[in-house]
Amino acid sequence: MFKRFAVFAAVNIAIIVTISIVSSIIFRALGIDPYYMSGGTLNYESLMVFCFIWGMGGAFISLLLSKKLVKWTMGVKIIDPNTGGQYGDLVRTVHHLAKSAGLSKMPEVGIYPGQELNAFATGPSRNNSLVAVSEGLLQHMTRDEVEGVLGHEVAHIANGDMVTMTLIQGVVNAFVMFFARIVAFAISQALRGDDEEGQGLGWFAHMAVVILFEILFGILGSMIVAWFSRQREFRADAGGARLAGRSKMEAALQKLRQGIELNSEASPSVASLKISSKKSKFLSLLSTHPPLEVRIQKLRTMS
Repeated sequence: MFKRFAVFAAVNIAIIVTISIVSSIIFRALGIDPYYMSGGTLNYESLMVFCFIWGMGGAFISLLLSKKLVKWTMGVKIIDPNTGGQYGDLVRTVHHLAKSAGLSKMPEVGIYPGQELNAFATGPSRNNSLVAVSEGLLQHMTRDEVEGVLGHEVAHIANGDMVTMTLIQGVVNAFVMFFARIVAFAISQALRGDDEEGQGLGWFAHMAVVILFEILFGILGSMIVAWFSRQREFRADAGGARLAGRSKMEAALQKLRQGIELNSEASPSVASLKISSKKSKFLSLLSTHPPLEVRIQKLRTMS
């Protein structure tokens, strides 16, 4: 879903910006220049090490917060595994699929309000995960279609997609921080001109420029992360077909496609906010999921 991805992207950028501000304040207070050489020139190797450590750190902080974040932002209510009725069946289905996928610890299962047909998996590891579905998905999908969706989400967990995407996000973060500082340094040098005693950008202005470019490069970096996410979706579809059955996985994708088309016709003003809707070219670059028709065709050609 676009909402969930937007939340995580915003949190990730906020963490990078916070790390930049706090580390700069600390280094300034201690009189340390971790990636500047004498004469005020950049040490690119030290800068890359600095950005890699903190970029990866920021990504893993986001990962560790992922379950709590979605519970809070999306109103996910965890279902008691011992409950009965429809929700009990939901938990038992997820646990059955998780055991078939070889998971040693069962995911938490939750439900969140909303009529959109959606589900997601998150969590810092295979043994500390969450599968959540919307109320609308349970209301409008058949049992087999729901199982197909759940198989897809359990496959994400079994494939370790949360950690894989975190590593990718960490590398992107490192480059975002690296290039933001290079641009800020270049601007400062340009303002200083040929006068070696020129001030260039002051500390506050320099930090403002770094933050500005971290936000801009962070948005561009989110497009790279989204592209990798779209590739992982095809693998999760294959995993869902293996766990729940190809017919159930395809039926689930078909129902999602029907629901999106109806939603787009009924409410075109909000269609662009859905992760699996008809989007502009720009929003499609931020989409974590490929178009459903492409996923269905890809699933049909899998051996």
